[in-house]
Amino acid sequence: MTGSDPKADLHRYLQSAREALVWKLEGLSEYDIRRPLTPTGTNLLGLIKHVASVELEYFGGTFDRPSNEPLPWFEDDAEPNADLWATADESREQIVGLYHRAWAHSDATIHALALDATGHVRWWPDDRSQVTLHQILVHVIAETNRHAGHADIVRELIDGAVGMRAGNDNMAPVDQAWWETYRGRLERAAQEAG
Repeated sequence: MTGSDPKADLHRYLQSAREALVWKLEGLSEYDIRRPLTPTGTNLLGLIKHVASVELEYFGGTFDRPSNEPLPWFEDDAEPNADLWATADESREQIVGLYHRAWAHSDATIHALALDATGHVRWWPDDRSQVTLHQILVHVIAETNRHAGHADIVRELIDGAVGMRAGNDNMAPVDQAWWETYRGRLERAAQEAG
């Protein structure tokens, strides 16, 4: 039996979540990747912009390894939620490019530091702002997967596409009629319970 490498395991889970999130843009128009599909404005490109920014801050500033990537949406005078949507002037290529640069910067930090390396999250409360790389890896994996879940739902609302990546929808092997019947059954159960 061979042991696993905890840092490599965590990094693999982070990379898988990153790729799932970016895949949600594939085949969609500029309009569809920006469409706010919830009352709070959740949209696919905004999720990627946010997660890219999160990675740059957590794996950069936290460990005194700034990326020097400009993040004007995090400035004190930026409007609320400016990191959660793309302006008409911010292209898909720019935002996805930012995310790929964030991956490279984060990966360099992950490779350079031991899991027990310490850092400081300046925006967290003092009683828990001292962290390790291990804690930040777990935090960013959780955050990226949370937002990938948001992206799953938003993408399904746009065109019905589901899954983690091409060729892996992780859904029951049934046809559209089965899903319609299933959804109807769930609706009836909800009405009866309500």
